[in-house]
Amino acid sequence: MLNKDQYIIITGAYGFIGSCMVSYLNQQGFENLILVDEFDDDEKELNLLHKKYLVRVERENLFDWLLKEKPAVDFVFHLGARTDTTEFDYSIHQKLNVEYSQHIWNYCTINKIPLVYASSAATYGEGEFGYDDSHDIVEQLHPLNPYGISKNEFDKWVLHQKELPPFWAGLKFFNVYGPNEYHKARMASVIFHSFNQIKQSGKVKLFRSHKDGFENGEQLRDFIYVKDVVAVCFWLMEQYVNSESSIVNAASLTTHHSPLTPGLYNLGTGEARSFNDLVKATFTGLDLSPVIKFIDMPEDIRDKYQYFTEAKMHKLKEAGYTEGFYSLESGVDDYVRNYLNKKLFY
Repeated sequence: MLNKDQYIIITGAYGFIGSCMVSYLNQQGFENLILVDEFDDDEKELNLLHKKYLVRVERENLFDWLLKEKPAVDFVFHLGARTDTTEFDYSIHQKLNVEYSQHIWNYCTINKIPLVYASSAATYGEGEFGYDDSHDIVEQLHPLNPYGISKNEFDKWVLHQKELPPFWAGLKFFNVYGPNEYHKARMASVIFHSFNQIKQSGKVKLFRSHKDGFENGEQLRDFIYVKDVVAVCFWLMEQYVNSESSIVNAASLTTHHSPLTPGLYNLGTGEARSFNDLVKATFTGLDLSPVIKFIDMPEDIRDKYQYFTEAKMHKLKEAGYTEGFYSLESGVDDYVRNYLNKKLFY
């Protein structure tokens, strides 16, 4: 059984998914949380308002702090990364998304701490090899931007390691949306931008399609609500603990599924939906009729744009995850009505 007194590290805890992870853990009764990030943004401070945790540690100081304090860490959620897909200086991604993640991995390996880390669907590039979370295709993938490249480089590095944490999972997040992304500016979800455009002008601007076979607004993505993302992260920790650290032969896991094994896992809904659908759901959340205007896609992202993503979700389901996911309509409705429209945080 889970011990609610255990110590858990969450990197990226100041940001979107990380702060939602803190909130979810609080809801489950966990408060011995070690939050890691750059805590230098007043706008992000609201992400942690009223949340309970043990300590904040600056990202650059983490490993010195761990060496000095020697906390008995039970689990690590490594959700911090440079996520800006328009940042083309690869050295930044290399430092923050590859090298820092390697340090996290090595710390978990040496100290025998299970690890869940954020990979990305950006690793799949144009999807020429499909969206299957098989380890067999990782070396062949061609991400479209430095962010995706850095995420795939770390995945490749992980798969070559012989020294491992007692359990690890790299979650390939698809298009995550939801509360606590107020600070993300250009990189916030289309729902967030749509909501603000509707409030300002009564209409939403969407990118025209610049690819044959796709009508305007019919670009397809696998959109997943952040509440589902953190629920899966927590479930992985729960399964590890309940298996009493015997992952491969975990007799305590249900006999109706394959045992939970370390590896890369897709995390989407398994259903691609259009941006038109997304925007219509946003209007519906505001009880308005949709008004959509199409504009040209910026040149700097046009040749690096994914027109279709859809997670193959059989691997996570076979591992035993049986909970459903928010539909696009239900997730957007919850986000718009209960957070954006009330300017609330999760």
